[in-house]
Formats: sequence, C-alpha cells, structure tokens
Amino acid sequence: MSAKTMKISKIAKYIKKRVLSMSTDEYRKTSLFATGSFDLDFPIPDLIGKTEILTEEHREKLCSHLPARAEGYSWSLIFSTSQHGFALNSLYRKMARLESPVLIVIEDTEHNVFGALTSCSLHVSDHFYGTGESLLYKFNPSFKVFHWTGENMYFIKGNMESLSIGAGDGRFGLWLDGDLNQGRSQQCSTYGNEPLAPQEDFVIKTLECWAFV
Repeated sequence: MSAKTMKISKIAKYIKKRVLSMSTDEYRKTSLFATGSFDLDFPIPDLIGKTEILTEEHREKLCSHLPARAEGYSWSLIFSTSQHGFALNSLYRKMARLESPVLIVIEDTEHNVFGALTSCSLHVSDHFYGTGESLLYKFNPSFKVFHWTGENMYFIKGNMESLSIGAGDGRFGLWLDGDLNQGRSQQCSTYGNEPLAPQEDFVIKTLECWAFV
C-alpha cells in the first residue's frame, strides 16, 4: 500500500469514527445532509522533522488554508536555518526536484511568527512564477491570512541575492535577503496584506520550509 493510500485510509477511518460517535440528534443537526458537504475537522498533520517555531495551535490554524492537493499529507521539513545555515542558495538546493507547495515559517528576533505558502518549490527565476494558491499569513498579534487579490500575478521571484513573495509599486509582501538574515514586509497589491511584522524591516531568528509529501 502506498503512503498516499495509507493517508487516505487514515482520514476515512477518522471520519467514520466521528460519525459513529454522534448521537442520532447530533447526526441530524450536522450540515452533512443539509448542505451536502463534509465539513469535518481533520487531525493535525504529523511533522517529519523537528520544528523550532510551529506549535500545535499554529498548525491547526494553517491547516484550513492549505490548497486541496496539500491536505492529508504529513508536513516534511525541507529546509531550516538551524540545520542548513543562513543562505538562500542552500534553500534553493534543498528544493531541487521538489514537487509540492511550500510553507515558509519565519520567527523574527522579536518572536513574531509569520510567513507564506507558495504554490510550488522555490527556485531562481528571471520572472515571477507560481499561482493564486500562494498566500501570506501572520500570527501576531492575531492570526490573519492574506489570499491572492487578483490584482497582479507577482507571486514569487527569486535570485541568489533575494527572494520576494508578492509585489507591486516597488513594494514587497515578503522580501528576504540572500543571507536569510534581513527581511522586509510591506503592503502589496498581490495579496492586499498588512505588513507581516510590526516593523517593516525585521531580522530573522529562524526560518523553516515545509513540504507536503
């Protein structure tokens, strides 16, 4: 049995358990038949690799914003500044041949947690790439997600000197330097976002990238 089949089987068993544990009255009140949708909470995904940032609450909140093709998979640590160093070129190397959306999680030196979900792996490109599945998010002071506005298609662009996610009018939703040390977050038209950190410029304490495989 493949890993994906095992994951689907696990989710199916979880749904069956939830339904069987309902009383008759609870069963009737669910939106399962009223709306025709299976709006059930899935278990928080397992992590393959050690995180220094993500809590169970972080994972629970992010789960509901994942693209459908990332649901049901474990989260696998692809890159971490703690393990692989503070270098953007190392991040690109770790994602070579990766076919998965990528969750970027950043903790700055002021302990703010924020980041981005990209629709594909990160690589060097002369042009912007990615799709409208990409988004930005922040946890401080409260959890907020910023989806694609449709204003432009400046999703992701990277070279050896920097990585930018979201742009417009010379501003970047999330910008990181080549040393993964300094970053900047501004309001941008791609996501209509608020700055992700309290200060426009921030210093990275830890950065992690997770794939869904």
